[in-house]
Amino acid sequence: MGIFKAYDVRGLVPGDFNADTAYLIGNAFARFLKTEKIVVGRDMRLSSPEIAAAARRGITDAGTDVVDIGLCSTPALYFADGKGGYGGALMVTASHNPAGYNGLKFCREDAIPLSYETGIEEIEETFRRGEVFKAPRPGRETRRDFAGEYLDHVLSFSQYIRPLTVAVDGGNGMAGRYIPALFERLPCRLVPLYLELDGSFPNHEADPLKEENLADLRRLVVESSADFGAAFDGDGDRVAFVDEAGRIISNDLTTALIARETLERRPGSTVIYDLRSSLVVPEEIEKAGGTALESRVGHSYIKALMREENAVFAGELSGHYYFRANFFADNAEIALVKMLNLASSRAEPLSKIVEPLRRYSATGEVNFPVDDPDGKIEALAEEFSDGEGYFLDGVSVRWPDRWFNVRKSNTEPLLRLNLEAPTEAERDELREKVERVIRGDGDR
Repeated sequence: MGIFKAYDVRGLVPGDFNADTAYLIGNAFARFLKTEKIVVGRDMRLSSPEIAAAARRGITDAGTDVVDIGLCSTPALYFADGKGGYGGALMVTASHNPAGYNGLKFCREDAIPLSYETGIEEIEETFRRGEVFKAPRPGRETRRDFAGEYLDHVLSFSQYIRPLTVAVDGGNGMAGRYIPALFERLPCRLVPLYLELDGSFPNHEADPLKEENLADLRRLVVESSADFGAAFDGDGDRVAFVDEAGRIISNDLTTALIARETLERRPGSTVIYDLRSSLVVPEEIEKAGGTALESRVGHSYIKALMREENAVFAGELSGHYYFRANFFADNAEIALVKMLNLASSRAEPLSKIVEPLRRYSATGEVNFPVDDPDGKIEALAEEFSDGEGYFLDGVSVRWPDRWFNVRKSNTEPLLRLNLEAPTEAERDELREKVERVIRGDGDR
C-alpha cells in the first residue's frame, strides 16, 4: 500500500514521505477543509522539523493561516484544536513506527478526526494529481504554546490522589514533554524511564503493545517498589499499564477499570469498547450501572459513535482511551490520571484490584496472511452458525461465555483474529477450530 492509510499518512523518510510530499499534502488538506486557521504540531522525530515546516508552507500557500504549536503530543494537538476553536489540525508524527518513518494525522474542528472515508481519500486524489493552489494572499503563520493550558486540562480529571510511586516509560517519545511537569503538580513520586525526547528511539520501539517493549518498565516497577507503571507510545496517545508486581494489565481490563472509576461519578452513562475487548468490559460497565456499547475498531469510528451516543468514555484494545470532556478524543495522560484516581481510592494494591477481572482467557491478536480475506470471513460465518454472528467489523461470533472476531487489516493482506473463552483449554480448542477454517484444511 501507499503512504495514505485508513486513518493517517505514514511512510519511510525520505523515500516514501518527505518535505515535498508534506508540502503537497498540507496544501491539499487546507483546500479540503476550506477553513481560516489550522493548528500544526510535530513530534520529536529527526525528520519532523523539516516536514512540519513544509506542511505549514503548503497550508499558508493555500491562503490558510497556521498556528504552530511546535513540539507536542497528539493529544495536546487535539486539545489545542478544540480549545483554540480552530478549523482543523495537522500532526506530524508516525506514532509508534520505527525511527525511519514519519507521517501526518488530520483533524477537523473540535478534534474530529479524518479517516480515509471522511476526507483522506479526497486529499490523496488532490495529491496524486500534483495540484498546488497558491492563494493571491498567503496565510499568516503564528506561534502559540498550549502546554500550560493542556496540563491544567489533564489535571482537571483528577480526584483525590494520595502519594503514590509511579514508574513511567516515555519510550523517548512525546510523553516526556509533559510527564515530569504533570508529576510536579501531583503528590506522587515519579520514577522516570526514557523520558528524554529522542527520535532515534535508542532504547526500544515506542510501542507499548509489544510485550518486549515493556520489559524495562516491568523491572523498574519491582526494583523501585512502585505502585504501578505506565508506558507511552511515540506520539503520546496510547498507554499501557503494569501492576506493582510488574504484571502487564491488558488494555481491555484497563478500559473496565477506568469505566468503573468514571461511572462512579457519571452513573447511567454510556461507555464504548471495541469489539476485540474481553467480555469482562461490558460485564463491568453494566455492573457499575452504565450502558455498554460495542464499536468497530478504529479511532475515527469510536469518536463518531461517542458523539452520536454522547458516551462519557471509550476504551480500545490498542491502548487508546477517549473522554467526552476531552472533545471525545483519546488522551493517554488523562488515562494515567484516572488510574491514579483508582489506585488512590483503594487500600489494596493494583494487582488485587485487577485480579477479579482476569476471569477469561484470551489469545491476543493473531495475524494470518491470506489471499482471499473476504472469502475466509464468509466461510467462518457459515461454519460457526451455531453462535450469534454479526459483521460490525469483519465477522464476530459470540456464545454466552466465549467469542471470536476475525477482521481484515487496514494496511496488509492479513486477517486478524481475537478470541476469548473461560479457560486456556477451551480457548485453545476454539482457536484451533477457527484456524482450520482460515487455513482451509478440513472440518472443525
